[in-house]
Amino acid sequence: MTTQKKKPQTGFVFSEFNAPEKEGFDKFFEIFKEIITYTSGDVDEALDWLAHLDKEYKLSTEDYNLDDFIADLKKRGYLKEDDPDGKGGLSITAKTERAIRKNALEQIFGKLRKSGSGNHRTKHLGTGNEQSGEFRDYTFGDSLSQIAMTESIKNAQVNNGMDQFQLHEKDLVVNETHHKAQMSTVLMIDISHSMILYGEDRITPAKKVAMALVELIRTRYPKDTLDILVFGNDAWPIKVKDLPYLQVGPYHTNTVAGLELAMDMLRRKKNTNKQIFMITDGKPSCLRLPNGEYYKNSFGLDPRVTEKCYTMARQARKLQIPITTFMIARDEYLMEFIQEFTAANRGKAFYTGLKGLGEMIFEDYEQNRKKRIRG
Repeated sequence: MTTQKKKPQTGFVFSEFNAPEKEGFDKFFEIFKEIITYTSGDVDEALDWLAHLDKEYKLSTEDYNLDDFIADLKKRGYLKEDDPDGKGGLSITAKTERAIRKNALEQIFGKLRKSGSGNHRTKHLGTGNEQSGEFRDYTFGDSLSQIAMTESIKNAQVNNGMDQFQLHEKDLVVNETHHKAQMSTVLMIDISHSMILYGEDRITPAKKVAMALVELIRTRYPKDTLDILVFGNDAWPIKVKDLPYLQVGPYHTNTVAGLELAMDMLRRKKNTNKQIFMITDGKPSCLRLPNGEYYKNSFGLDPRVTEKCYTMARQARKLQIPITTFMIARDEYLMEFIQEFTAANRGKAFYTGLKGLGEMIFEDYEQNRKKRIRG
């Protein structure tokens, strides 16, 4: 009688995950990228903050301290001397600006569902270059590259039998495809003084979203375009490299000027699909008059200003340019204005605090890419 050997047990053993310890530079750099966004690119202020954090949380070790980190930032091309003789201050480089944008993208978009293609689909079927997983009968003019050979041969065998293989035109089917949409977007950022009132920093999340959106489009949707403008008493375009340094000014809110510039930018784009994203606290308070002077009224909602905003919203609707407003204030009378403004444009509005602002904008951007706006 033989005894049967017991088979060794197999399975999974779960234990608490311990994240690998980051190297000295990486640990400091993660914090530095966050701080430099809040200080609007001011390196001296950022390093001062970092020194306080180092003292409080013991970031430095015997092998690596803050001085080593600053030296590495220079060596690796993240900081540069403003004065070649080394007597001036420090400033960030284009390499740092890219790192900040990438960091913003990972913070915001990393929380959202990822998809694989890297291009935006519409719901409309037709001649395109992304397969939908569906088939239709071959028609004259279809590209030979669209023919689904496996399905067509299967049809031939079913229709004509196995003895003598014959392939006829009626057996052919082609892969159905989606049109790919390209989008031109203008992102409007309110930099009026109210964006930092009441001790709430609204401008940093706004510019972080802008940097992340730029990085998303450049890496995931390279055929799309994104222009950025800021508006206070006036409106003006800014470049991507200017985003880390963006600050609120002593301005009123000339929403009309921002919309005029945004629509002017989009008129020059060849894409059919165009949209405006506006980040604001929702209260227009300024107009520029034909003589160049400013009409300002910070008390309540001035009909002279709001009516002009509604007119701009209707003009954008005629041009097939939807406006999505991300309002980071919750005053009821301001919400009523945004509702009327949105109705005039037939656009959308999101009433949100600062938390979740990025996720909302990214989800809406992705959703809009699946639509096709007909001119």
